[in-house]
Parts: sequence; C-alpha cells; structure tokens
Amino acid sequence: MVVAVGLVSLHAPAASAAPVAAAAVRTLTYNASGAAEFKAAVDQGAQVWNSSVVNVRLVSTTSSSANIRIVADNGWPRAQPTSLGSGQVWMGRQATAEGHDPVRIAAHELGHILGQPDRKPGPCTSLMSGSSAGTSCKNPYPNAREKSEVEAAFRSAKVGAAGEWARVFVD
Repeated sequence: MVVAVGLVSLHAPAASAAPVAAAAVRTLTYNASGAAEFKAAVDQGAQVWNSSVVNVRLVSTTSSSANIRIVADNGWPRAQPTSLGSGQVWMGRQATAEGHDPVRIAAHELGHILGQPDRKPGPCTSLMSGSSAGTSCKNPYPNAREKSEVEAAFRSAKVGAAGEWARVFVD
C-alpha cells in the first residue's frame, strides 16, 4: 500500500501544466517616478491592463532601465513606443485641464506601448478612441478587440523587437 501511495504522487506532475502557461506571461516594467501628480493614475492604468489581459504584466519600478518611462509635462498626452512593450509616455496636463480623466489617459497611452493604434473618432467603449470620446468618458478599460489584439501581439511578437514603433502618438 505504501508503494501505491508513492505511485500516485509520481503521477501528480499533471498539475505542473499551469506553471508552463504562466511562463508565457511577459513582464514589462514601467518607471513613473517622473509622473508627478499622475503617479496614482498611471498605477491604476497599469492595473487596468493587468486585469484585462493575461499574457503581459505591467510592474512598477524605479529602475532607470524600465521598459516604459512615464513623465508629466504641460502639453497634450502622448506616447512614443520604441518597440513593442518599450517606450515613453508623457502625461500631459493640458488634457486633464480640459476635463479628461487621468486614469483613462494613462491606460490609453500604455495601450500605445502595448501596440495599440488610435481609433478616432470612437465611442467611450473603445479605450483607444482617446479624447474623441469626450470629457464625460471615464472608461479606462480596453474593449474585447483591444484586449484580443494585445494578447495576440504579445503571444506572437518578440518584445523589444524593432519595427514601425518609433512614431509618436499624440492624443
């Protein structure tokens, strides 16, 4: 009987399939130490993406070698991806002064770093419609299409690979 118990425990590796799936998660770090009053909004925007997709995780760091650098300035919000999962975000005060939601702005700009284009004009249900949804739009969540595209991009592309990423998205 002791042998049977030993054999049962030898067959337990079937449960190890979950860690294999978890290994596919790509971790991207972001440094929001220059985001000033937008730091909390950036953290919330990152959490929105973390709760919306399964194969990429945004993790806050203070390291200068972060994949994503986020700063505040007085202009309009914008993002400059340098490759999939890397780049810089400017949290521009002009948009919040006009009444746009800072968490939606942060999630939208992070969406550009995750490979999403602008989809303007667009409804509030589309995160990537950005400012075209109006100041009353507070929705920071990507829709099903946006989630699916990010999942596909990070499933098939090499993070950090150069491509047509070196363009600035001004929102």
